[in-house]
Amino acid sequence: MHILLAEDDEKLANNIKSFLQKANYVVEMVTNGVDAEFQGDEVDYSLVILDIGLPMRSGLQVLKNWRLKGNKTPVLMLTARNDWSDRVDGLKLGADDYMGKPFHQQELLARVEALIRRSIGHASTGISLSGIFLDEDKQVVTNAKDEAHSLTDIEYRLLWYFMSHPDVVLSKNRLIEHVYEGDSERDTNVIEVYVKRLRHKIGQDLIQTKRFQGYVFVGKS
Repeated sequence: MHILLAEDDEKLANNIKSFLQKANYVVEMVTNGVDAEFQGDEVDYSLVILDIGLPMRSGLQVLKNWRLKGNKTPVLMLTARNDWSDRVDGLKLGADDYMGKPFHQQELLARVEALIRRSIGHASTGISLSGIFLDEDKQVVTNAKDEAHSLTDIEYRLLWYFMSHPDVVLSKNRLIEHVYEGDSERDTNVIEVYVKRLRHKIGQDLIQTKRFQGYVFVGKS
């Protein structure tokens, strides 16, 4: 679960990033609209948290440009509490939700989780697919044999991404963007290790290897 946070208030941005990291999200930060738009075009994020008042290019302009280019990534906009007109403009341009500053971190987390669930077509706090159930609150997967297995943070993020993109060939590089934060740990060979661990917990046939391409999670009702 890879989130782009575009916020120029360094203290606020660091607080949000730290809080979301504790909730098991991979968070990438930018501080201006130009970098935000570029990153949103280049990387497949699960969600963007976008401040309206960014320097160099406003959050509204960034959002407008994304939507004109067909970028449908869910966007949660941050606004000043009294800027109701900006909130209206943001919704009209294609924002999925907004929050006024200041806000409670738990509410932010709840909105982030709801938007991500909605974007993949799941209203509940779990994903059921191919005979297994991933409990997002407990970070536990129950397989077709009704065996429950706790997941590490990385296993959870990897399985969540697989189940959110069934029947799609996912390269190791794409997977690693949603599993690791920072460049120091981005060794694509490590993905093979975690796929092996997941297969042991959910079954050998659900995650298939596509030679020279990556992996596919087999989606079936």
